[in-house]
Amino acid sequence: MSTNFEFIDIKRIDPDTKPLEVRKANFGEIYEPQTHDDIAAQSSRCLDCGNPYCEWKCPLHNFIPDWLKLANEGKYEEAADLCHQTNSFPEICGRICPQDKLCEGACTLNTGFEAVTIGQIEKHITDTAINMGWKPKRYVEKFGKKHVSIIGAGPAGLACAENLIRRGVKCTVYDKNPEIGGLLTYGIPEFKLEKSIVLKRREMLEELGVKFVLNTEVDTKKVAEIDKKSDAIFLGLGTYESIKGKIEGTNKTGVVEALPYLIKNTEYLMDPDDAEKIDFKDHRVAVLGGGDTAMDCVRTAVRQQAKSVTCIYRRDQENMPGSIREIKHAMEEGVDFLFNTQPLKVEGNGSITSLKVCETKLGKPDASGRQRPELIEGSEKAIEVDKLVIAFGYQADVPDFVLDKNVKISDTGLVELNNNKFNYQTSNPKYFAGGDMIIGSSLAVHAIAHGRDAAKEIIKFIG
Repeated sequence: MSTNFEFIDIKRIDPDTKPLEVRKANFGEIYEPQTHDDIAAQSSRCLDCGNPYCEWKCPLHNFIPDWLKLANEGKYEEAADLCHQTNSFPEICGRICPQDKLCEGACTLNTGFEAVTIGQIEKHITDTAINMGWKPKRYVEKFGKKHVSIIGAGPAGLACAENLIRRGVKCTVYDKNPEIGGLLTYGIPEFKLEKSIVLKRREMLEELGVKFVLNTEVDTKKVAEIDKKSDAIFLGLGTYESIKGKIEGTNKTGVVEALPYLIKNTEYLMDPDDAEKIDFKDHRVAVLGGGDTAMDCVRTAVRQQAKSVTCIYRRDQENMPGSIREIKHAMEEGVDFLFNTQPLKVEGNGSITSLKVCETKLGKPDASGRQRPELIEGSEKAIEVDKLVIAFGYQADVPDFVLDKNVKISDTGLVELNNNKFNYQTSNPKYFAGGDMIIGSSLAVHAIAHGRDAAKEIIKFIG
């Protein structure tokens, strides 16, 4: 029987990770499976706070204490139903969200005890329920006559489709890729999110009634066709344009951007007979950046058996924007970190041979509130590098067909929202938008929240 003091006797225990030699040799997820006893013990640590900070910190405001209790009792199908009331893809968020900076970071137990393993339990709930035969159900049996088109099968577009179809609104999702997921599939490596998870979600969405039109490049002509047969259109196109940074010589052979590198590797793993990967085997690799994308790149290079892998970041470890958990995994897997180091110039005759860098110190805060890195005079040095990956993040690159539909774009290249009557509505009343293309490159959980909320606004709009 629960006493609400289990957190004293039961310590936080994360699931075991596979041995390092196994992790570094393949792209499978790194965690060992957990048993119900594991989940029951860890979920029993929840204090069931009257005003749970974990829920407020979560962008989806998940009913975390409630489904922790159901998981503790082994009621996985009920727990999955409750998870899906607020989150379209809990099994994905449980794997890729930076819980240490969101729900777990806000857990009351962090005041003196370690947080509940919310992310791992969230993942286990849906995985277990699906294995038991559970499936999400529509809230209404019959479909209405209205039809919504969604351009972009990333997390925002998929969440919008899931919410529309469960409420009886027919919808079609268009995407240029041969598979759904956007960056969930092509930008996040298998060791964080195995593609079978996304493929299973596609199967469930199609069973609910979502229609996917893939391998289709939407342009001005195509969007005109889509417009004619749609009562509303949701844009969930994400941000795919890499931030270059002001580094001289990045046009040399051997310098690649993070996203093409990750995409090529994923395409190769999904279809080795019909795809070409960017292979770093036996090369000295350096990755520039301190976010989750940089961690994805360094850990991918490790699995490609690079000779050495170094992450270069201009601030200190405490200021890295990436997940603490992912940084820890990278260090465990042998990645070297050069903190307080600013890249200056790519050197080499045609191909990269070295990277000129300079040490930094943190000065006064900049406009974002973060301490600005300042170069330390006389600290320049060269690092021998065969391959360099630029992982500074992504910025908006709105396609022409959006502009052709009189959708206003801000000075920063993001889609502007009208917000007069319906949230997520653009300057063209028929067009709604969400995810990275309205807030800039961010977390998948924010895109999921936007897609879900936009679906409800679209339903109001189409009546």
